[in-house]
Amino acid sequence: MVKFSFKVMWDGAELIFQEVTGLSSETQIIEYRGGSSPVYSTVKMPGIQKFSNITLKKGIFKGDKALWDKYKGITMNTYKRINIVVSLLDEKQDIAMSWTLKNAFPCKITVTDMKSDANEIAVESMEVAHEGLTISE
Repeated sequence: MVKFSFKVMWDGAELIFQEVTGLSSETQIIEYRGGSSPVYSTVKMPGIQKFSNITLKKGIFKGDKALWDKYKGITMNTYKRINIVVSLLDEKQDIAMSWTLKNAFPCKITVTDMKSDANEIAVESMEVAHEGLTISE
């Protein structure tokens, strides 16, 4: 399956990005040893799940303030949390599989680096925090 064709649905609207990174989940490890255990090592058990922030990157075009409009809605602990769906598309542009980010909100926005000798498009990025990652086919 190719990975260059995907779409991102943000609060019911499709936003166009050139790159999505950070779709990952990690389970913390709990180590325990009972005081009367004859074994001199710990038992490892699964603990709390932790989800990485994702990073969305897109080109900057004149008049396009979509990411800034999303970001400026943040005030202390008050932001409408949403589910964001990232879908991998097949050759026919049908959804092959999707990842849903639960209770997502933007937590960082970065403007492009400005270099006078660069020959590249200006790119902005947004980091998004979330509370869960599920996959569906």
